[in-house]
Amino acid sequence: MISIVTASYNYEQYIGETIQSVLSQTYTDLELIIIDDCSSDNSIKVIKSFNDSRIKLFQNEKNLGLKGTVKRGIEEAKGDWVVFLESDDKITPDYLEKKVQIAKKYPEVNLIFNDCEFFGDGKKVTDFNNALRKTRKVNAERKYPSDMFWRFYQSNKIFTFSSVMAKREELLKLDFNPKLDYLLDWHLWIQMADYGKFYYINEKLTFWRLHKESYINVSQHKSARDLQIPSYLYVFSKTYNPLILLFIPFSDIIWHARELKKRIKHILISYKRQTFGDKKCD
Repeated sequence: MISIVTASYNYEQYIGETIQSVLSQTYTDLELIIIDDCSSDNSIKVIKSFNDSRIKLFQNEKNLGLKGTVKRGIEEAKGDWVVFLESDDKITPDYLEKKVQIAKKYPEVNLIFNDCEFFGDGKKVTDFNNALRKTRKVNAERKYPSDMFWRFYQSNKIFTFSSVMAKREELLKLDFNPKLDYLLDWHLWIQMADYGKFYYINEKLTFWRLHKESYINVSQHKSARDLQIPSYLYVFSKTYNPLILLFIPFSDIIWHARELKKRIKHILISYKRQTFGDKKCD
């Protein structure tokens, strides 16, 4: 059995589609664990309108936020594997079937993720496709199963929670207190990558809805660097792997070099536009 964990909070207009995408799976040995974090809209009513014994609704007595709600979902789950599905996203009918095949074939893998189809706000879809083009290319070219622990320092190689299926027993070992709350998933994947290998399915099995009310858009954005160093140091505190202490400053230098390159490019483009007008400047 696969446990699908959905954290619900005031997405009454979306969660019905999310639930239906689970019930439409070709792989049927599943449970849908929905943890509602004190929604004030009609989310509960929408959830209860579905008559399927595989749906298990839990309501937090007080607001726990994303990290507390996700953690409770994992604890309530009964499956060996947990699929994360945000309450405004959807998955394709063969999502579970394809991932179960990988889980059976590669027992050393503890996390399986996939490409996503962006939809919703048109501008955000364009922006995300442009911003994540390089990550898509890198993910597709890598051989799997893969040890990805060192690859999560510069950027999160997994687009969204809703593209992940992971072993429950190892999720229960993780720390759920990232330096930046809105980057909880990145913090978890760094830890998971230290436990085992990852597998990437180069197919768009997840529909990631982009809109102005999404959690990442209403969060206070800070530099991802503020998450990276504490997360890797947390793994060091558990493993005492000296390579981590050597890796952090080396990677930090590369990170600063890339940021400097971006700033110089931005200054040059701004200068060209001021000098030559609004013509396209590359």
